[in-house]
Amino acid sequence: MAQAFGLQLAGFTPEELSTEAAVTLEPEGKGFKINKSALTLRAKVPNLDEAGFARIAGEAEKNCPVSKALNAAITLDAKLI
Repeated sequence: MAQAFGLQLAGFTPEELSTEAAVTLEPEGKGFKINKSALTLRAKVPNLDEAGFARIAGEAEKNCPVSKALNAAITLDAKLI
């Protein structure tokens, strides 16, 4: 969501955004918590080069409200297709 918002703010309209998340759970009390999330993002964004995409993705990774709420280690592998 943060990536889509960042693209919109920068004036780009993606044709496709595909994200997969692989999470790692660890025991906490009687339940579990997410301690790691590895995100893989593939996007098709007309008129955007790889450097611009990487800059926007880095900002999204750093400022994502969901990532902050999870308080987990987040990694992002973002590429244009």
